[in-house]
Amino acid sequence: MDSSYLAQPPPGMGKTRRLASTVQWLLSAALLLYPMNEVNGQKKGTPRDLKCMTSNLQVWDCSWKAPATGQGMSYEVCIDRRSHSCYKSERTSIKIQSLSPGDHEMTIRPLRGSSNSTSKFILSERNVSLIPFTPEISNLSADFATSTLHIQWNDRGSAFLYQAEVIWEIKVLRKESMEVVKLTTYNSSLSGKDVDHHWGWTSDMPLECAVHYVAIRCFIDDPRFSGRKAWSDWSRLKSVSWSPDSPNKVFPQDKVVLVGTDITFCCVTQVKILTAQIGQTSYPLIPLDGRNVAIKIHSISASANSGTNVVFSTYDNIFGTVIFAGYPPDSPQDLLCETYDLKEIICTWSPGRPTALVGPRSTTYTLFESFSGRHVRVKRGDVSSNESYQLFFQMLPNQETYNFTLNAHNPLGRSESAVLVNVTEKVHPHTPASVKVKDINSTAVLLSWHLPGNFAKIKLICQTEIKHNSEQELRNLTVKGVENSNYLMIVNKLNPYTAYTLRVRCSAQTFWKWSAWSSEKRHVTIEAVPSKGPDTWREWSSDGKKIIVYWKPLSVSDANGAILAYDVSYSSEEETRTLPEIPPPQHRAEIWPSHKDCVIDVAARNSAGSSPPSRIAGMQIPNDDLKIEQTVGGGNGILLTWNHDPNMTCDYVVKWCNSTRPEPCLMDWRKVPSNSTETVIRSDQFRPGVRYNFFLYGCKSQGYQLLRSIVGYIEELAPNVAPNFTVEDTSADSILVRWEDIPVEELRGFLKGYLFYFEKGERDTSKMRGLEPGRSDVKIKNITDVSQKTLRIADLQGKTSYHLVLRAYTGGGMGPEKSMFVVTKENSVGLIIAILIPVAVAVIVGVVTSILCYRKREWIKETFYPDIPNPENCKALQFQKSACEGSSALKTLEMNPCTPNTVEVLEAGPTVPKTEDTELASPVAERPESGPGDGDADKQVPVSYCPPLVEEAGPAGQVVYMDVQSGYQPQARPDGGQDGGQDGGPARCTGYKPQLQLPGSRGGAGGYRPQADAGTWTPLAPLAPLAPLSPDSSSDVGSFGSPCSVDSRQFLIPPRNEESPKWSGGGWSFSNFFQNKPND
Repeated sequence: MDSSYLAQPPPGMGKTRRLASTVQWLLSAALLLYPMNEVNGQKKGTPRDLKCMTSNLQVWDCSWKAPATGQGMSYEVCIDRRSHSCYKSERTSIKIQSLSPGDHEMTIRPLRGSSNSTSKFILSERNVSLIPFTPEISNLSADFATSTLHIQWNDRGSAFLYQAEVIWEIKVLRKESMEVVKLTTYNSSLSGKDVDHHWGWTSDMPLECAVHYVAIRCFIDDPRFSGRKAWSDWSRLKSVSWSPDSPNKVFPQDKVVLVGTDITFCCVTQVKILTAQIGQTSYPLIPLDGRNVAIKIHSISASANSGTNVVFSTYDNIFGTVIFAGYPPDSPQDLLCETYDLKEIICTWSPGRPTALVGPRSTTYTLFESFSGRHVRVKRGDVSSNESYQLFFQMLPNQETYNFTLNAHNPLGRSESAVLVNVTEKVHPHTPASVKVKDINSTAVLLSWHLPGNFAKIKLICQTEIKHNSEQELRNLTVKGVENSNYLMIVNKLNPYTAYTLRVRCSAQTFWKWSAWSSEKRHVTIEAVPSKGPDTWREWSSDGKKIIVYWKPLSVSDANGAILAYDVSYSSEEETRTLPEIPPPQHRAEIWPSHKDCVIDVAARNSAGSSPPSRIAGMQIPNDDLKIEQTVGGGNGILLTWNHDPNMTCDYVVKWCNSTRPEPCLMDWRKVPSNSTETVIRSDQFRPGVRYNFFLYGCKSQGYQLLRSIVGYIEELAPNVAPNFTVEDTSADSILVRWEDIPVEELRGFLKGYLFYFEKGERDTSKMRGLEPGRSDVKIKNITDVSQKTLRIADLQGKTSYHLVLRAYTGGGMGPEKSMFVVTKENSVGLIIAILIPVAVAVIVGVVTSILCYRKREWIKETFYPDIPNPENCKALQFQKSACEGSSALKTLEMNPCTPNTVEVLEAGPTVPKTEDTELASPVAERPESGPGDGDADKQVPVSYCPPLVEEAGPAGQVVYMDVQSGYQPQARPDGGQDGGQDGGPARCTGYKPQLQLPGSRGGAGGYRPQADAGTWTPLAPLAPLAPLSPDSSSDVGSFGSPCSVDSRQFLIPPRNEESPKWSGGGWSFSNFFQNKPND
C-alpha cells in the first residue's frame, strides 16, 4: 500500500466529515488498544495488536501479532454473542462476517501452550478500517491528434449489497522520471452491479513528446459505516507512447488552436536541438526524455492568414510545423430574411468576431430551409470583407412561409441561428425611381414614380415627404400593387409661390420596412394674391408736422409671391392722397397731413394682384397721468400686463427701442388683440445689460393713446465701470467724498446702491484684497439711496492714511471698484493734549513724591543717610585699667568693618598732645559668651573699632577719617619692645593700648604718633596703592603706606616734616551730603 496516499483524506469530503472520521478513529483505537495493552502488559508472549479491515463491508479481515513459536501453531478465535462463536485459524489472521453494531469480545487462544496465553480484545465496527479493493484499469487509449487520453475501469459494484458513494482519484504521470502532471478526482456511485467508467484527459503537451502513465485508486464514502475509511492502493501503471520511427519530428502538426491557449511544442529526434523559435521570437528549451526537447508558449496570439511557423534547429538541419491560432465562429447575429420584390429571398447576417482563420480553416455557412429541404452554402473566405454576408434563396411557387437555419462551422467549433419567415410580411421594396412633379394650381401638384417588383398580390403604402425650409410634413397613400408599373399621388394644401422638396418611399400594407427614400425633387408653386396687408405703425416727428409710416415685409406665406411694390395713401374728411409706389426693400414713407386725424392705408402688390390694405389712425391722444415704470425680463423676454379697457376698440400696440437712441426711436413693434391684457415681448435684437424703452398704446376710434411707459432690461448685468469719485474735504477726523453718476450704457441694470469700503493703509501696502466680508479692519457702508452723491466718513484718526474703495451694484451684481488713498489732517488739539497729559502726570507724580518725602524725611534719612558720629566725641577706645595685667584670656583687638572714612588734616599745632584713655565699647563684646570655643585662647573675639581721638594742648586740629580698612597690625611699645606678660614670658597683652605722647619727635611737634617704628613708614598719598614692605624694617609687621592706626592701610596723620607730602583734604563723597559737621 502506498503510505504517502493512504494518510490523505478524500478530496470530495468536507472538512467536518474528515474531522469527525479522524476523531472517531482515534477513539476506537483507544478503546481497542487499552484492553490489549492492559492484558499483554501482564503476560508476554500472548497474541497482541489486533487489527481488522474490510474491503466490501461484508467480511472483516482481522490479524494480530504473536511470538515466534515454530511451525504448526494454530489459534482458536471466539466471539461472544454469535451462534457460531469460535473459529480455528492456522495463521495470525482470520476472516469473519461483519459483526452487528456494538462492542464484541474476541478471545484469541493459541491451541498449543498454556492457557495463560489467551488474549481478549473488544471489537466493534468503530475499530475496523474500510480499505477498498485495488482498482484496475481495463483500457487506456490515446488520441494523438487531439492529445487526449481515454481511460476505462470497472468499479466492482457487485461486491456491495447497498449503494455507496465512491471517489476515484486519477493521476497522470509523464516521462521516465514519473513526473505527476495531473491529479484529479472522479465521483460515482456503487449500485450493486459491476459498471465500467470512462474518463478522458487532454494533455497540454502532445502525447508524442513523452511517455504517459496512468494509475487510479478509490475511496468509499459510506455514511452507514462508522469505522475508519481509507484509500485503496494505487492500480498498476499503464502507459502510452509514440513510435520514434514517425517521419514527423515536431508536434503538434498544423494544429488549429484557440487564441489565448497555452500550448507546448516538442521535437522528437535523436540529434541535439540548439534553438527553437515561433515566428521571430526564441523560446527556452525544456528537456524531455533522451534528446527530445519542448517549448512552452503562454497565451498564444492570433496568427496571420498564413499561420505562424514553429522551427527547431540543429547543427545541420531544421524541423518545424505551422500553428493556426484563431476563434470559433460566433453565432450568426442579426439573421434576417426578407424580399425586395416577392421573387427572391435575401438572408443577411453579421458574422460577429473575426475568427482569424482563412482558407480551408475559414468559416463555412450553410442556409437550410426545412419545409422544402433545400439548402445554400457559402464560405466566408469567398466573400469580400467589405461586403455583407448574405445568401439568396429563390422563392417557391405558392409558398409564403419559410423556416431557415444558418449553420456556421470552422475547425474550432460550430454555431447556428434560425428564423421563421412569412415573406408577405417581410417585404422591403426597392427604392422608387423616376420621380416627377407637375403643377395643378398654386396650392396643389401631381407626384409620380416607378417601383420595380411583383406586388400584384398585396397593397402598398407610399409616403411622401414635403419639406419647406425647416418644416417637414409626411403624407401617406395606400395603393393597389401592380407589377412593374408607375404610381401617382396628388399633393395639395401647399402654399403659393413656395419652394418645396419632395421625395417618396413605399412599403407593404403589412408593414415591415420602408424602402429607401427616392431622390429629392425640388419644386416651386405658382404665385397668388397676397393674403393680407403689411403690419403698419406710424410715428409723429418731434415738431408734430410730419408722420413717418413704417411697415414690416410680408412673410413668404403671406406674400404668396414676389412683392413688386407698396402702395401708400392717407385720407381725411376733405381729401385723399396717394404717394408714388414704393419699391422694396424700402419699408417707410413720410407724409405731411393737413389734419392730425387722418387715416393711413398701406398695401403690398405682386404679379397676381394687391393685398388688402392695412389701415392705421394717425391721431395721437394725450395722457397726462403717465408715469415711467421699471421692469426686468425673465432672460428670454419682457412680460407686460395691463388692465382691460372697454374703450380700446381695435388693438394694442407695444413699441420698443434702445433707450440710448434719440427720439423718436423705433426698433420694433407688436400688435396685440383688444381682448388681451398681457403679452411677452421677445426679440432677437434684445441683449442683456441694454436698457430698452417700452411703450404701450391703446387704439380707440379716433386714434392711439399712450397707456404705459416702461424702462426695462431683458437681463440685468453688473455695472461695467466703477463710479468716478473725488475727495472734496478732509479734516482731522473725517473725509467728505463725492461721486458721479454712471452712464446708462455702462450701468447695465437698475442701480441699487453703492458699497463704500475704507480702512487704514498706505499705498501698495493695503490689505483690502478681495474685499472679503466679515473683516474687522475693513469698514463698509451700504448706500441704498441712489440719489445720494456725497458721503462724510467720520470718527477717523488724524494724520492717518486711509484706503477708500467705492463700488456700485445693480440687480445683476457688483461692479468693479475704484479706490484712492487719502491722508487726514493733523489734529492740533490732540497733539496739545498728548503733550499736556504726560507733563501733568509728571507734575502730579513729582508733587506727590515731594509730599511723601517731606513727611517721611526722618525715616528716609535714617534709612538711607544715617548720621556719622564725630570722631572727637568717640569714646569707643576705653579699657579697664587691668585689661592687660596678666590676663591670658584677653583676645587681641580685631577690627570689624566700619563705615569707610576719609582723614583730612585741616590744622595742627606744636602743642603737646594729651592722651585720654577711652573705653572700647563693642556690640560683639557685650554679648554673653557661649559655645564650646569660649575657653579657646587662640581665637579672637571681634570688637567694633573707632579711630582714637587725639587731643592736643595747642590749637585744636580737625581730622576727617577716610577709608579705614580692616586688618590688625601689632602695636609697638614706645621703647621699641613688644608687649608682653608680667613675667616676660610668652604671654603678652593683646588688648588695645592708647597712643601715648612720644618724646623727641622730629620738629618737636606733638599730636598723633604711630604705634610702630616710624622708620618703616613709606609715605604715600592718601588712597594710593600699598607700598612694598621695607626689608630693613625692625618691626614684626611692616607698615603699609603712611602711618596707620592698628591695621589701617591708609593715611591717618602724616608725619610733621616739610619733606612729607601735604594732603589737600579735598576728598568728597556722597555721604558727606548728609554728614554732620565735626563741631556739631
